[in-house]
Amino acid sequence: MERLNIKGKILTEIKAIIDRSCQGGYKTDRDRELHQVLIKKHYNATDVKIDYHRKRVSMDIVMDDAKYDPKKVNVKLPLLHANLLFQNLREFLNSCLEGDRNSLSFYAWLLRAYSSKDMPLTTV
Repeated sequence: MERLNIKGKILTEIKAIIDRSCQGGYKTDRDRELHQVLIKKHYNATDVKIDYHRKRVSMDIVMDDAKYDPKKVNVKLPLLHANLLFQNLREFLNSCLEGDRNSLSFYAWLLRAYSSKDMPLTTV
């Protein structure tokens, strides 16, 4: 029962942060980083760029994790370039949230990182 409560609490908190980061027209650098990190996690993507005015996300999706080696430059990594359009940024980012154990631990780390002003939100 407590595990369900923790899962719900983490998802509720991350949705609240998404809501706050999507309010208003101007996005801070921290908000932009949060949006990119959530999209990278969900789509297993690299080089995520969000065009807030045209409501477009451009990214390269890693097609085969087995060929990815973080210790060397990956020039032959199979990537799929994707352009996604969104109507509502908040709904799009909320649709990127997942409820599995790995995702929940990532969101818990993200909550700690987002609440700490000194900790960067970048992922490796």
